[in-house]
Amino acid sequence: MSKIYHVAKDGSDRNQGDERQPFLTIQRAADEAVAGDTILVHAGEYREWVKPRYGGLDDNCRIIYRTAGDGRVVIKGSEQICGWEPVGDQIWKATIDNTLFGDYNPYATEISGDWLVDPRESLVHTGDVYINGVSLFEAPDLESVRHPVRREYSPYETWEMRKELVWNAEDSLMQWYCEAGVDTTTIYAGFGDLDPNQELVEINVRPCCFYPEKRGLDYITVSGFEMAQAATDWAPPTAYQVGMLGPNWAKGWIIENNILHDSKCSAISLGKEDTTGDNEFTKFHKKPGYQYQMESVFRAADIGWSKEQTGSHIVRGNTIYQCGQTGIVGHLGCIFSEIYENEIYYIGTKHEFYGHEIAGIKLHAAIDVQIHDNHIHHCSLGTWLDWQAQGTRVSGNLFHHNDRDFMIEVTHGPYLVDNNIFASPFSIVNAAQGGAYVHNLVMGFMSHYPVLNRSTPYHFPHSTKLLGTVPTYGSDDRWYQNIFVGGKEEGRCYGTCSYEGAVVSMEEYVQRYWEAGAADIETYESIRQPAYIDNNVYLQGAAGFTREEHAWKGRDRDIVRLKEEEDGIYLEAELGEEAFSLPTAYITTKVLGRPRITEAAYENPDGTPVVICRDMLGRERPTAPVPGPLQDLKPGKSRIRIHG
Repeated sequence: MSKIYHVAKDGSDRNQGDERQPFLTIQRAADEAVAGDTILVHAGEYREWVKPRYGGLDDNCRIIYRTAGDGRVVIKGSEQICGWEPVGDQIWKATIDNTLFGDYNPYATEISGDWLVDPRESLVHTGDVYINGVSLFEAPDLESVRHPVRREYSPYETWEMRKELVWNAEDSLMQWYCEAGVDTTTIYAGFGDLDPNQELVEINVRPCCFYPEKRGLDYITVSGFEMAQAATDWAPPTAYQVGMLGPNWAKGWIIENNILHDSKCSAISLGKEDTTGDNEFTKFHKKPGYQYQMESVFRAADIGWSKEQTGSHIVRGNTIYQCGQTGIVGHLGCIFSEIYENEIYYIGTKHEFYGHEIAGIKLHAAIDVQIHDNHIHHCSLGTWLDWQAQGTRVSGNLFHHNDRDFMIEVTHGPYLVDNNIFASPFSIVNAAQGGAYVHNLVMGFMSHYPVLNRSTPYHFPHSTKLLGTVPTYGSDDRWYQNIFVGGKEEGRCYGTCSYEGAVVSMEEYVQRYWEAGAADIETYESIRQPAYIDNNVYLQGAAGFTREEHAWKGRDRDIVRLKEEEDGIYLEAELGEEAFSLPTAYITTKVLGRPRITEAAYENPDGTPVVICRDMLGRERPTAPVPGPLQDLKPGKSRIRIHG
C-alpha cells in the first residue's frame, strides 16, 4: 500500500515521517520511499544532496517528490559561511575546514573537459561565492581581488542583470579567490561596501541538489521545488553529464514547475552516464574528441541504449536561469523526451568560462525529442541540437535577446522546426541537412554551411538502432510559409538566399550526379543537395531563393517587430494585402517528403502523419493559412499578444 512521507524543518530523522511526525531531511524520506509513494516537503531551506534510493515501476506507479504547498521549498548545494576576517581594504578571508566538503571540494576542482576552450591558463573552479543570493566572479589571483577591473557586458544584458552582478558605481567586479590545502580551504573575497558577517554569504559545497548516484531509477517525479547553488562541472557529450537536477541514465522522469538557478554549469541533465566515456580526449589526447563521441554512441548501443531503457522524460513548466553552461543538457539519455513551457534565460552570460557546449538547451542525439512552447531569452545561445536530431521537433517557441537563437549541427533529418519566433539579430545557424522549417518568423540573419570532415550517425525511424554514418552535405531542407525580416549587417544572409545554386528536386539532383561524372563519394561532395522553398514572405530587405516559385517581397513600409510591455510581449505588424495572397496550404508529412540520406518521413514520434494545422498560440488555421507563426495576422496593422 502506498505511503505519504512528510519532511519539515521542525521534524527529525528519527520520526516516523508522517504528517504529525515528519522527517527533517528529504534524504531520509528518499531512503524509505518506494514505487507508489509520495514525499511531501514543507516550507523551508534544505541544504542537502538528495540521492533517491529507489525508482518507480511505470508511469502509473511512480515515486513523487512534491512540495506541500505551504511555502517556498529550497534545496541548496551551498552552505552559509560566517566568521569572515578583514585582511585589507574591503577584502575578507574565510578559512574552511575541508571536512565540510567530504570527498568533493569544489575549490580544489577546476572546471575542465572536452571542448572547453577558455580560460586555459587559470581555470575557474566548480565552487562559487554568493552574497545575498548573488554570485560573485572568480579572480585568477589574490591581487585581482584587491584591484578589481571593469567588466565587459554582453550586448543583451539588461540593467537589472548588471545590478545583480556588480556592486559599485564603477561597475568593477566583486571577486573571490581560493587556496585549497590538505586540511583547509581559504577563500578571499571583496564584497564592496557590504560586511559579509552582517549579510548572507554562501559557498558551493555539493555538486548536485537532486541526482541519484545509482543509474536506472525510473519513473520519479520532482515537482515545485527551488534548487540553487550547485557545484556542477562541465558537461560535454563525451563526459559523465551531471546536473544540479537529473535522472542519471533512467527512464520516465517528470521534472515540472521548479525554479532552478545558479548551477555552476548545468541545471538539468538528461544526459550520458560514465561507462561510455568521460572526457577521454582531455585526459589522453590520443584521438579527436569527435572520435571519442562517436565511440560513446556505439558503446551506449552496446549497453542497451534504447527507448525501453532510457529517456522519455517530461521537463515542463520550469524556470531556469543564471547557469554557466546550460539550462538543460543531454546526450543519449534525452531520447524520446518532451521539453515544454519552460522559461530559460541568462545561460552562459556570466562569461567566466567558454566552450562549445553552451546553450539554454543543448542536446545531442535528441531522437524524437519534442521541444515546444518554451520562452528562451538572454542566453549565449538559445537552443543547440547537435548530432542525431532525428525525429526532433522544435515548435511554438519564443526566442529573443540571445547572441544566437537556434543552432543545429551535423545531423541529417528528418527534423521539423515550425511556428517559432526567432527574434534575435542572429537567428539560426544551420550546419545540418534534412530540416523542415515551416511557419516561422525569422527576424535575424542565418548562417548555413556543410560539414564534410565529420561523419555522424543516423538511425532507423523512431529508434536508437544505428543505420549508418555520413558527412553533412548541407541543404536538403524545406522552407515553407515563413516570414523573414531583413537587417543591417552587411554580408549576412537574411532569408533563403544562402540556398542559391541548389537544385529543386531529387530528379535534378540525380541528373547533376550523372553530369558530374557519376563517381562515388567525391561526386556527392561536389553537388549541392536539393532545396525545397516556397510561399515565403520577405520583408525589409530579406532576400529569397531565386528559384522559389511563389514568394512575396514586402514594401518599404511593411514591418514586423516584437514589443515588450508590462503585461507581456506583443507582435506588431503592418503588412500589405499581397502577403496574404500566396497559394499556401497545410504542410503535411506527404508535402515534406523524405530527406535524401535517412529516407525517413517527417512524422510524429508514434509514426502518425504530421499536419501543421495550428499556429504558435494553438489556434486552428484555415486550409489556406497565413505565412508565419500567427494565424491572426491580417492585412494592414496587427497587434497580437504572444507571451505573458
